[in-house]
Amino acid sequence: MTWRAVNFGVRAGTTATVTLPEPPAVDLSAAAATLGEAVRIQTVTTVAGDPRPGSEQPWLELRSLLEACYPITFSRTIESVAGHTLLITWPGMDASLPPIVLMAHQDVVPVNPGTEGEWTHGPFAGVVSDGHVWGRGAMDDKGPLIAMLEAAESLARTGWQPARTVILLSGHDEEVSGTGARKAFELLESRGVAPAMVLDEGMVVLTRLPITGKPAALIGVAEKGYLSLELTAETTGGHSSRPPRDSGAVRISRAVVALDQQQMPAHLAGSPFREMIEALATDLPFATRFAFANAWLLGPLVESRLTDPSANALVRTTTAPTMLAGSIKDNVLPQRASAVANFRIHPQDSVASVREHVRQVTRDIPGLEVSDYRDGLASEPSPVSSTSSRAYRVLEAVARDAGGPDLPVAPALMIAATDSRHAVLVSRDAVYRFTPAVYSEEDLDGFHGTNERLSVENLGRMIRAYSQVMLALAGGP
Repeated sequence: MTWRAVNFGVRAGTTATVTLPEPPAVDLSAAAATLGEAVRIQTVTTVAGDPRPGSEQPWLELRSLLEACYPITFSRTIESVAGHTLLITWPGMDASLPPIVLMAHQDVVPVNPGTEGEWTHGPFAGVVSDGHVWGRGAMDDKGPLIAMLEAAESLARTGWQPARTVILLSGHDEEVSGTGARKAFELLESRGVAPAMVLDEGMVVLTRLPITGKPAALIGVAEKGYLSLELTAETTGGHSSRPPRDSGAVRISRAVVALDQQQMPAHLAGSPFREMIEALATDLPFATRFAFANAWLLGPLVESRLTDPSANALVRTTTAPTMLAGSIKDNVLPQRASAVANFRIHPQDSVASVREHVRQVTRDIPGLEVSDYRDGLASEPSPVSSTSSRAYRVLEAVARDAGGPDLPVAPALMIAATDSRHAVLVSRDAVYRFTPAVYSEEDLDGFHGTNERLSVENLGRMIRAYSQVMLALAGGP
């Protein structure tokens, strides 16, 4: 067991290294100013179907801004999909080569009402101050969008021509449904497009990875699926002064507690968690490394230590009761009690296995019905992409260029949803989720939170990285 621990992990020299081309210089101050302008355009989505007819103006304004700032890029083949999703095709010199697809979405989440005064600068002010661009969308996802377009424009200005086609895809409704990206991938599928790589937003370079306490880069090679189920119990209702035993509300409560206590199984040996731990092994405390190396015996102990919500989410399908409903008055028994549970599905599970799990856990609760939530979206977890491809090796090199030459880089599971989940239509093993930025724990609080901001330094890292990706992957066969 000790020998296993000592020899656990990736061996130095067993992976090929990639030398990245040097990208052209850019005017970073101008790029930051452009990002500030983009932040000021409030492309907010709140429910599936946004933007509604008559409320599309912000998306039209954003497109006008991008066309004005990136004229060469927008002189390529431009297609509008599902209304406002942008599909920009930069033809390569060799049409036989599979293209690469770079992605970043246009829409942003709302600001929580009543919190506007807590922002250092207005949430849609787009102020460039103290070395940061401030405002909703600066990180998620207008920063990467501007960086992607800056990279393409700067390369085009030098006269560079890609050998393989470069496709820039910008969805308009990622935060609510991803209809635009799905339609775009359906269009690419109909054309027989099979990309060499799809790169979307996702994981980052962290200044401190909780599991090791040290810097590391995580590259998303898979994404969790999504399912919401509704549990309902119908009863006769009546006056609360004569309550029955085991009422509908009680049955719903029993179901919620049962689902919390009987979680879906952990997949410690499943991909990509196992590969992530192996890649980080040299930075793990020896006791932790010993346990992971001998998970065949110590699996239950390892699982018992994964109490952090983020760590737990990496190894299993998570169960989150999110909505509870009953009576409309405190002294009236509900005629219908209900709860909604949201599941983020691990790649080793499926929509069907989650449904069966819930039915098994709640089968002894009388009068309980389980159904798909009426407003929910069901999606299977993505396939796990390759970690031995040239595309992955380029992303490893990009991560180390951003975070340091000795930075450990590991494949990981994206626990949130991105537009790239629809890329399964065109690729099952070359879809990656990585934002080439260096973030602290404080920075991460900005995602969907108050005082979202992107450092100008990170904007520069992103522009450089997208340029490197295009040069390394599209610059030749």
